[in-house]
Amino acid sequence: MTVLHSLWLPILLSSVFVFVASSMVHMALQWWHRSDYSKLPDEDRVMDALRPFGLPPGDYMVPDCSGSAEMRTPEFREKLKKGPVMMLTVMPNGMMSVGKSLALWFLYLIVVSFFAAYVSCHALSAVASHKSIFRFAGVTSFLGYTAALWQMSIWYRRSWLTTIKITIDGLIYGAITAVTFGWLWPR
Repeated sequence: MTVLHSLWLPILLSSVFVFVASSMVHMALQWWHRSDYSKLPDEDRVMDALRPFGLPPGDYMVPDCSGSAEMRTPEFREKLKKGPVMMLTVMPNGMMSVGKSLALWFLYLIVVSFFAAYVSCHALSAVASHKSIFRFAGVTSFLGYTAALWQMSIWYRRSWLTTIKITIDGLIYGAITAVTFGWLWPR
């Protein structure tokens, strides 16, 4: 068995490599995720209509109900029929803090790499083959980058194309993590 603390270098370097790769995907290949969100028709009017409500940042379901009993009422069904039916995330006004988001993203990359290290070091010995290291670190990190995102399409109607593109991103990030672990596995 390999000791977890001996994998600090692949944890950190794989996080750095995935951070660089994800930056390239989102900045150099902007066309790849450009269609993830659509522009609202008459965006200005929609924003003007919502502004007076002063919606605080958060996640909203429209229409919303208090439970399954209300969901079966004719009034609620009429709301669904009339529409729009949507899930809405309201963010704070102003420019997004890219620095904070990038810092949180990097922290997330470290967490995913840590769990890839944890699973790999408990499953593999110091003399494990590159194929085994690649398999354990790659699959674990791939799942960390993508598995929960499928729920967004299953339950919340996110575009399947967006979910598939994010899954492909996760496959790339998982491969980068796997190669880094294979390269720096302590012998």
